[in-house]
Amino acid sequence: MTRAGVLITGTEVLSARVRDRNGPWLAERLEELGIDLTQITIVGDRAGEMLAALRAMAVEGVDLIVTTGGLGPTADDLTTEVVGEFQGREMVVDRALEERIAAIVRPLAQRLGAEGSEAMEQGTRKQATVPRGATVLEPVGTAPGLVVPPTAPATRPTVVVLPGPPRELQPMWRHAIASEPFRAASVGAARREHRTLRLFGIAESQIAQTLRDAQARGIDLDALEITTCLRRGEVEVVTRFEPPAQRNYEELVALVRELHPRALFSEDGRSIDELLAAMLRGGDGRGGEGGVGAEGTRASDGGAARTIALAESCTGGLLAARLSDLPGASRYLLGAIVSYSNEVKVSELGVDPLLIDRCGAVSAEVARAMALGVRARLRADVGASVTGVAGPEGGTAEKPVGLVWLSVATSSEEAVLTRAVRLPGGRADVRERATTVAMHLIRRALLEAGAGAPDRAAGPGQADGAAGLGDTGGVGGLERVASSEERERGA
Repeated sequence: MTRAGVLITGTEVLSARVRDRNGPWLAERLEELGIDLTQITIVGDRAGEMLAALRAMAVEGVDLIVTTGGLGPTADDLTTEVVGEFQGREMVVDRALEERIAAIVRPLAQRLGAEGSEAMEQGTRKQATVPRGATVLEPVGTAPGLVVPPTAPATRPTVVVLPGPPRELQPMWRHAIASEPFRAASVGAARREHRTLRLFGIAESQIAQTLRDAQARGIDLDALEITTCLRRGEVEVVTRFEPPAQRNYEELVALVRELHPRALFSEDGRSIDELLAAMLRGGDGRGGEGGVGAEGTRASDGGAARTIALAESCTGGLLAARLSDLPGASRYLLGAIVSYSNEVKVSELGVDPLLIDRCGAVSAEVARAMALGVRARLRADVGASVTGVAGPEGGTAEKPVGLVWLSVATSSEEAVLTRAVRLPGGRADVRERATTVAMHLIRRALLEAGAGAPDRAAGPGQADGAAGLGDTGGVGGLERVASSEERERGA
């Protein structure tokens, strides 16, 4: 199998002033090519550290190294020179490349009144100085990329040198992988399947136990590379395997389906955001392989497109942001009212002020009234609400920090799903997790409002809602404090 390492350069990335977007993107692209990524390393703009990182990857036996950043015209842009030294190649000026870069920068130099200046000429020449024998990747901005093979035949690694800005790196990638040195270095790449299961309302430790159960039942997991990750209160189970291990994976999925039928909400890798968007558009929202639900029927066969309106208090618009993040959201998201104050709950959502006085803003009754109110106000098919105590202040013994009430109205006062959760963590954690719970509650309400068939939606929990978002004390953790599934008039 072809193995690769990624070297991210830049003191601004190392110091976290700039977030690394290239490493994750390259990891996905290498995975698509069947190349095993062994490491991602970040170093500052220091030649010695770059060279040491390259040599360390070579010692690990990687076939490819992909570097990002450090290709500009300034003194701290050192990557090309360091890679030349690493590969033992002489640095030479590519005159044709120098002319092409000069043509690119000329309009900018003219606007700045710097055309013909020594500084501009030196910068252009620096970017056109490349290791002898390297394959040049044409600039997307001003910086060319490179594919630099080792000097001795049949040795490794080959180094792919890419610019730092993602808008330049990503278009250049397809030219890099089409180059002869890259293809020669990746000849051992093997196709691997990459599958993701998503579960909600379950602890990560329960999945660990499920994997032990799988082995006890004789399911061979040795051919599967399984990783679990807790993200946004959901458990992701990512499995990589070569095609001959397909049956092993199918046996594992069948066991997860058997042991966690309500927690497992996506077998095809789609996120709750994608599933919910599909449902609101009238499509498949069950998350089964090939769009087939647990009952063997396609959700899209009986689904109807719906519009949704949101009333948010403690989440302050985060739910609206999640729902509007995917393209085409205008087809189903009518709008949102951030009713942070009680006055706005009364004036914009029509919540009875006496109800707030009697029950408090964080209550089943007010959450229900908010959902019904925003649905009526914006004339939507579905209304959803979130109200809670995000902290760090404002909690009481009766209503502690982390208590959140959520409600979804799918048609009328007879069809309102309302429940409460107690979420751990700080203010940002509570707000983010409340948004995730709301997404799942909306999906559950839509499933129940459909054909009436049993669903595999996670909802905010399992066994009528009593479940965890992760291990207690960890980054998840959902303690049930109350739940109410209302199917009659009144709260």
